[in-house]
Amino acid sequence: MARDPRRVHWMELFFGLVFVAFVGQLARGLHGDPGWAEFGTFVLLFFPAWWAWVNIVSVVNLLPGLSSRALGIAMLAAMAAASVMAAAAPGAFGERAWAFSLANAAIRLVLLILWLYQHRENSSETPWRIWIYNGGTAVLWLISASLPLHIAVILWAAAIVVEVGMVAVSARLWPDRGIGGINIEHASERLGLFVIIVLGESIFTIVTEVSNDWGPGAGLVGGLGFLVVALLGWAFFQYGTGTIAAGLERLQARSDFAGILQTTLFMPFLLVVGAGGGGGGGGGPPPPAIPAPFEHLPLGSGISLGGGLALFYACNAIVSLRYGQPLRAVLPWAVPTVVIAILLIPVSAAVPGAAVLALAVIVLLLVTAYVEIQRRRRKTPTG
Repeated sequence: MARDPRRVHWMELFFGLVFVAFVGQLARGLHGDPGWAEFGTFVLLFFPAWWAWVNIVSVVNLLPGLSSRALGIAMLAAMAAASVMAAAAPGAFGERAWAFSLANAAIRLVLLILWLYQHRENSSETPWRIWIYNGGTAVLWLISASLPLHIAVILWAAAIVVEVGMVAVSARLWPDRGIGGINIEHASERLGLFVIIVLGESIFTIVTEVSNDWGPGAGLVGGLGFLVVALLGWAFFQYGTGTIAAGLERLQARSDFAGILQTTLFMPFLLVVGAGGGGGGGGGPPPPAIPAPFEHLPLGSGISLGGGLALFYACNAIVSLRYGQPLRAVLPWAVPTVVIAILLIPVSAAVPGAAVLALAVIVLLLVTAYVEIQRRRRKTPTG
C-alpha cells in the first residue's frame, strides 16, 4: 500500500501517543519542589526518549518507498518498546534500570532493520556504519540490563555518545546518504506534533490538578496556566512552524547540513524541554500553585516556570538566527522575554503563585502582541 512520504502517516501519529505517557511519567518527578537531582533526572531520561523518537522520525523521513503496511509494523514494534521505556522511567535509576535498558535495545533493533532496508534501497556498499550505529549500541543497551546501575549508566552514556557522534560525522562526510535528503514537509510536521504532545501533557496536568482541588482559587490558577500553554502554542504554531519549513529549505538550498542537523535533532530537544517545563513548569502552572494559589511557590517550582519559559524562547531565538533571520528581527522579542522569564524565579519567592502566573501571562501577551504588530507591518505595503 503506497503512502505520501511528505505527510505524517496515521501510524506515526499512533506511535507518538506513547510519548504522551513518557512525558507524563517523567513530569511527576518535577511536581512539588524539585531540586537539581530531579531536574537532572528529567533531562537525562528525557533525552534517550527524544533521541529514540528523532531516530524513528529520521529513518521514516528518509524512506519514501516504505509501504504503509511496513511502516505500520515498524511503528507498532517501536511503540511497544517505547511503552516499556515509559513504564520503567520512574525507576530507571533504580530497580527498573534493566527494563529501561532492554526497551532501548529493542528500539535500536527496530531502527537497525529500518536503516538496513534504507541502505539496501540506496547503496551497494557494506553497511558497517549502520551495524555500529544501531547494532553496536543495541548490544551496549542489552549488556547494561544485567549490570549494576553505576556501570549500566556508563554504557547508556557510551551508546548515546556513539550515536550522536556518528550522526554529526555522517552529516559532514556523507550528507547525500542521510540528512541531505531530508523531506522538509515531513520533518517540520513531525516536530510540530511532538510539541503538541508536550503541551498536551501540560493541559492534562492542569485539568487533573484543578479537578482534584476544585474551587475558585484552583480555577483561577488553572485558567492562568491554560493561557500560558495557549500562548506558547500560539507562538510555536502561528510563527514557528512556518519558520521551520522556510528555514530548513534555506539551509538545504545552501547545503548547510550541520544547520539542518542542529535545528531538527538537537535544538528542538531544548525547545520541548522548555515548552513542557516538566509537566507543570514552563508549560503550565506548577502543581503546588493550584491547591495553594495565594502562597509563595517553592523555589523548584519557580525555576521550573521561569526557566522553562526562558529556555523555550531562547531556543526559538537561536533557531531563528540559525535559519538566517537578522539579529534586528530576533533580539527585540527574544532578549526581554528571556530576561523577564528568568526574573520570574526570584519573584516567585516573594509573591503568591497566582500572581506569578499572571505576570507570566502578561509577558507572553506582550511578546505575542509585539510579534503580531511586526508581522502586520511587514505585510503592509509602504507608499
